[in-house]
Amino acid sequence: PIVAKRLKEDLLSDIVEEGMVIVHCTYDAEIDGGIRIWRTTFLVDQVSGHRSPLHHAERITMAPDWLPVPAGMRHTFTLIFGPLPGSCTVFDLVEEIPEPGGFFVPEIRRNKEDVYRVKVG
Repeated sequence: PIVAKRLKEDLLSDIVEEGMVIVHCTYDAEIDGGIRIWRTTFLVDQVSGHRSPLHHAERITMAPDWLPVPAGMRHTFTLIFGPLPGSCTVFDLVEEIPEPGGFFVPEIRRNKEDVYRVKVG
């Protein structure tokens, strides 16, 4: 689906106001296949164990659907999570799924903007 520019800007301003966390992800396909994201994906504060839930995903399909990504191609997508606790300084991106291969990005250092770029897969 195509999102109107104005609507997208309104959504992004709401995200900033509510303290949401934005994670821009890059996936490099080594073999022909696909990717998807599960709703059971969280940002986990390494100290408190607080889990910020996934609220929205852009440019990636939600499980059980797959997004094809041919070998040698790069795909970028964005995940939007609920806020992290103010005391959080380091967190992990954890995709908890009932099979091997969930995304896991450990030890992401917190920044003031709560906008991050990570490599997954």
